[in-house]
Amino acid sequence: MAAATAESVVAALKAAEKTVATAESCTGGLLGKLLTDVAGSSAVYPGGVISYSCAVKHRYLGVDQRDLDTLGPVSKPVARQMAEGIRAGMKADFGIGITGLAGPDSDESGRPVGLVYVALAGEGWTICEELHLSGDRTAIRQAACERALALLADAL
Repeated sequence: MAAATAESVVAALKAAEKTVATAESCTGGLLGKLLTDVAGSSAVYPGGVISYSCAVKHRYLGVDQRDLDTLGPVSKPVARQMAEGIRAGMKADFGIGITGLAGPDSDESGRPVGLVYVALAGEGWTICEELHLSGDRTAIRQAACERALALLADAL
């Protein structure tokens, strides 16, 4: 199967009459940019949130403060809640949550650069993958977005 591209995902969303919203941390809005680079994406992409801080994850995406305090922002439960929160908040058919460490430095917990969680939420279900990506900051962010697009393409 060919790699999912933003163009192919937007086309599939249009064909299925579905929408997707994004909640991004380490990718800093790159996934939203890739989607909105596609002409006509406004029909399937209502928007997204760049939730770089824990306060934004909690306040705007509904991520449980206890999870942020105990697990930290780079964790599977946080990514899942980001995807679910943006889906609900934007009233989209799908929500994508991405959180991780793109580098160049690790966080205070010692988690490695390249650890990224990508979650996809639909009605009544959420999946989340733990990724161990390599390369520089740009490569890690790009690879995380590519995986998010692939998850959405598979769901469609």
